[in-house]
Amino acid sequence: MIDLIKKLPKAELHLHIEGSLEPELMFKLAKKNKIDIPYKSIEEIKKAYDFSNLQSFLDIYYAGAAVLITKEDFYDMTWAYIKKCVENNIIHTEIFFDPQTHTKRGISFETVILGIKQALDDAKEKYGITSHIIMCFLRHLSQEDAFKTFEEALVFKNIIKGIGLDSSEIGHPPSKFKDVFKKAKEEGFEIVAHAGEEADVSYIYEALDLLEVKRIDHGVQAINSKELLKRLKEEQIPLTVCPNSNIELKVFNSYKEHNIKKLLDYNLLVTVNSDDPAYFKGYLNQNYINLVDNLELTDEDIIQLVKNSFKASFISDELKEKYLKKVEEIGRDYKLHKNK
Repeated sequence: MIDLIKKLPKAELHLHIEGSLEPELMFKLAKKNKIDIPYKSIEEIKKAYDFSNLQSFLDIYYAGAAVLITKEDFYDMTWAYIKKCVENNIIHTEIFFDPQTHTKRGISFETVILGIKQALDDAKEKYGITSHIIMCFLRHLSQEDAFKTFEEALVFKNIIKGIGLDSSEIGHPPSKFKDVFKKAKEEGFEIVAHAGEEADVSYIYEALDLLEVKRIDHGVQAINSKELLKRLKEEQIPLTVCPNSNIELKVFNSYKEHNIKKLLDYNLLVTVNSDDPAYFKGYLNQNYINLVDNLELTDEDIIQLVKNSFKASFISDELKEKYLKKVEEIGRDYKLHKNK
């Protein structure tokens, strides 16, 4: 089944580009830009990646992002992720970026987004990888601050596909940002939001009803409401689940407790993603492999999860059809070879 995972072309819909900053590049950029980070070596950085919850991760995540200064830094970080896309057979990616993390440090919005965009353009030209950019608001900051960031984003409206919401979940419900998301929707952006990772199902309901999201990022707490499960199934609202992240941040105590198989069996449009792979011990294929190693997933389950990743994406129907056909062909060839 690992062979099937590697062969299948995939989409990734829940990837924080700042969370793909590997220790080696973080250390290199810190030296280049003369930024003090609280680690003396790459090994020391890696040892710090032992988290007790979402906030303990975010503390290190924001410290790491401080090394990103120039357009080239954002390019290098994004290009390093693109190389991982090639390794993991990701042919479409929809990446999150957090402008407030950088503008609060005096880095211009333009520097951030143009560095990321150039790498994604090069990925399309060199590898044929398609992509979208989704800008996220940091939910621990105010809606007023989000509005300021939104105004900056409008200058780059032609290269930003969607608007999302991330960072510290508990205590910062989607309703806090209702007005800015209403404005984003009026401007034609696709709307997504992190909800139901650590917080209860009320956050998912708020994301659906107040923000009018097209996708729920994480959403694993939906399992606690039969009414919500029924709605997600009927409306086929995608959940961009991140298994490694859920384990590393103690949302589940172990992989065997993860509920993605139950969500899939309930016919939800659930997808697999890597979230912040540099911090959470693995890129997309590793997330799939860990699921297979710990849950009773079939070949058909893996193929369905991969199909879901394209169905839940913001690409055109024509491109979806093309990618889904490719998945079906590879899945069929794999099963024929397996049954010989």
